[in-house]
Amino acid sequence: MIGPTPLLDHFKRGEVEREVRLEAAQGALATRAYEQIAILALLVEDPDREIRDAAEATLSRIPHETLAAFLSRSDTPVDLREFFGDRGIFPEEVAPVVVDAEEPLVAPTVEEDFGSEDEDRQTATQKLAKMGFSDRLKAAVRGSREMRALLIRDPNKMIAAAVLSSPKLSEPEVEAFARMASISDEILRIIGSNRAWTKNYNVLLGLTKNPKTPLALSLNFMPRLSSRDLQMLSVDRNVPEPLRVAARKRVVANTRG
Repeated sequence: MIGPTPLLDHFKRGEVEREVRLEAAQGALATRAYEQIAILALLVEDPDREIRDAAEATLSRIPHETLAAFLSRSDTPVDLREFFGDRGIFPEEVAPVVVDAEEPLVAPTVEEDFGSEDEDRQTATQKLAKMGFSDRLKAAVRGSREMRALLIRDPNKMIAAAVLSSPKLSEPEVEAFARMASISDEILRIIGSNRAWTKNYNVLLGLTKNPKTPLALSLNFMPRLSSRDLQMLSVDRNVPEPLRVAARKRVVANTRG
């Protein structure tokens, strides 16, 4: 299943500076397969010739059989199939190659050290303090777990959102993010808009109880809570009053039923 594409959304809205567009065109961001390919497909039409050429070169590094296997996935959007169909690459009826949609299709050409997954918070903090915007963005996607925990709260929306594009991101991390009142409501909206993540009850509960979650999302999730959690929500002074009142009404209705 195709996951969230917060970085792709920034590219579509034209909010990305040239330096980042160029690095994305060179494959340096290394997001999940669909987002990476969709960004490259956008960048081959970029107004900047160097970016167009870099995107074309990166696409050419992906073996045709890998692209054909990716296109054969049932969740591949029609527009991407059409994009590659115009280039003579079509879905394989029986794909000989298995493509992991959670991994990038093309790796960065330059090896960069963003730390090991188990590095500590102090080390991650020190490394991030020395990074400019471009490296922090790449660290959000390719860095360690501790870097993701720090960057999800970055004041720059694009960097914070990039954490959710990381192929390394795990469900326990998403559960923790859903409970954080220190991250932006936009990040919580992205998490809450992803069906795969909200199938996880801990993510659902964390979002519903988080006072920063947009109220419309919390109200939508509330009916899916267990009786015990619904009861606790109905008296939780940390959540918005309309949510608490709605929970109380549902508790009463369930009791009468």
